[in-house]
Amino acid sequence: MLLQDALHPSLTDPILDVMNFLNEIALRFPEAISFAPGRPHEKFYDPQQLTTYLDAYIRHLGQERGFTEAQIRTNLFQYGRTNGHIHGLIARMLEKDEGIRVAPESIVVTAGCQEGMFISLRALFSKDTDVLLVGMPCYIGITGAARLLDIEIVPVAEREDGLDLHELERTVETLRAQGKRPRALYLVADFANPSGRSLPEPARKRLLEIAARADMLILEDNPYGFFYREGPRKPTLKSMDDRGQVIYLGSFSKSAFPGLRVGYAVADQRVLGQTGEHHLLAEDFSKIKSLLTVNTSAICQAIIGGMLVMNGCSLLEANHEAIRFYKDNMDATLQALERHFPRSEAWARDVTWNVPDGGFFLVMKLPIEADEALLEQSARHHQVIWTPMRYFYLGTGGEHELRLSVSYLTPERIEEGVSRLARLLKTALEQRGARALQAG
Repeated sequence: MLLQDALHPSLTDPILDVMNFLNEIALRFPEAISFAPGRPHEKFYDPQQLTTYLDAYIRHLGQERGFTEAQIRTNLFQYGRTNGHIHGLIARMLEKDEGIRVAPESIVVTAGCQEGMFISLRALFSKDTDVLLVGMPCYIGITGAARLLDIEIVPVAEREDGLDLHELERTVETLRAQGKRPRALYLVADFANPSGRSLPEPARKRLLEIAARADMLILEDNPYGFFYREGPRKPTLKSMDDRGQVIYLGSFSKSAFPGLRVGYAVADQRVLGQTGEHHLLAEDFSKIKSLLTVNTSAICQAIIGGMLVMNGCSLLEANHEAIRFYKDNMDATLQALERHFPRSEAWARDVTWNVPDGGFFLVMKLPIEADEALLEQSARHHQVIWTPMRYFYLGTGGEHELRLSVSYLTPERIEEGVSRLARLLKTALEQRGARALQAG
């Protein structure tokens, strides 16, 4: 028998139990309306798309790139280039959709964005004194990866308008005084998961200046940037970066299909080698990837490649219907919250929520704890599921908050789900009031 103490300490971290717990709740109450999963809606998927996109990519290889049948076979069925074979198409997409101009050789095609996070952390963090800064609350994928790699994580609070830059500067100074190096900051600048918040454009400029002064890199993760509710779209940090401060992490899970597990990292920083030569950071990423996943599925890359080819290398254009759908879903959620939590009702006055300008998520603040007990009551007696926000904090935080994901439901289900949530909270608040009277 193995002893738990003999295994890696991260395996007992509560972060690693979050997804299992949420999946268990969903399986136990399959009829419940779930605001928990941050996944795209399946109305945009058709199995025929897979063969259509694959055929388009095969034609692209033969007609535009001049591949022979033997070369096409090798490209699709063999291991292939570690850093991927659709990097040229991704570079064209980034320039067209995001105004990001980088050489294709600086792009590493990854097995989902999660691998890009892991590779970035493994490459950048070399010393025990290196620290990863994260906006708080934070996506558990990055904090979980850092825990697995024994990297120290230090939170920086978010405000309603995104990362608190004053606190960031204070945190950097404090860490340096302690003999530590703030190596990188992980940030979702557009419609963050879980908070739904975005960083204003002036703050983005200031953040780049802070990073340059601190000699700190920024890991910019941008899975939701297309799905703006109110425009215009803000420029990515990477498109504004003229000092090589930003490593850009992208994903096709929201803009194409999660099942393909294809993402990418843009690592165009120059690295000075031990013998004085220069090379791209992407080459170092490639070394890590070769021993982590060998390469990203050639077939999955081909499907993404076909989607890019068929849409003129613009996924923004390819997602115009999805952009409208998620906008309508967020609008429907905000309107339903206004209806079902009226300010005229005493029980509802202390329930508040933020108003994101895009993305999949919003956060509600409650006058009671949004813990597992309340979630169990919600799923069992009211048939509605949500995510406790405390899962996205390190240590304490978020105890009175919950996250609603609006992407995987129709407006009709959203309306019914918010109605059920209102009944849950009204009941819970009335029960708390009754207990307070009895105690008094």
